[in-house]
Amino acid sequence: MLPTRPEFVPDSSQSREEMESMQLDVADAATWDDDFGFEVEAVGLADWAPDDAPLVAGVDQAFLDDRAVSVVVVMRGGRVIERASAVVDLEIPYIPGLLSFREGNPILAAFEELEATPDLVVFDGSGRIHFRQAGLATHLGVVLDVPSIGVAKSLLCGTPREGVDGRPAGWRTEILAGGRVENADSGEVIGHAYQSRQYDNEPIVNPLYVSPGHRVSVPTATDLVARLCGKYKLPEPTRRADSYADEAKSSVES
Repeated sequence: MLPTRPEFVPDSSQSREEMESMQLDVADAATWDDDFGFEVEAVGLADWAPDDAPLVAGVDQAFLDDRAVSVVVVMRGGRVIERASAVVDLEIPYIPGLLSFREGNPILAAFEELEATPDLVVFDGSGRIHFRQAGLATHLGVVLDVPSIGVAKSLLCGTPREGVDGRPAGWRTEILAGGRVENADSGEVIGHAYQSRQYDNEPIVNPLYVSPGHRVSVPTATDLVARLCGKYKLPEPTRRADSYADEAKSSVES
């Protein structure tokens, strides 16, 4: 799977100002309305999913010294259809808000190894919940022109409409843009805090922060993530990708 918008491929040689300017252009190019060719109800984790059920890819990475081990896991229902990986040198350090310029090209290298064409991609990172509304899921969703969602474990920016602590499974609240989110009204909804799991006899589970990347709306992004969460906190495609990233890293180390 190759980029369809090569002009937006992350360039780590750019200055910080140039990177931030590109992110604003990416956000302008992104679509935050539903624009995909499948029914939301067709997405799920059933092992008996039909052969025409949507292909959902999970993306994650592991790190080895100054290299990224990037992986893509493609699922149809509860079955893994394909896995792909790539090991690529990291060219810049982690800078908050510029993750796609550090990790974007390693992830694109893994997509180049992929034979399947996903109908939806779920990233371990932010989409619209980002200072310039162009997190990893938005940036690479636009580059690949694929419906995409960002699922982050912590809140980069924005403000939850309600407190998030100790909420029951299935609960959600809107994330509102504030002064730190460019080109958005202060009350604009850019994502959700979504409580995928909670247990009576366990320490409190924190929510996920779900936001559209590209070609998916805010409410639909969270609806899709809810359909992809099984017994665990993370959506199954990214949980499988996390596990495969560790496996791929171990094979590189051995």
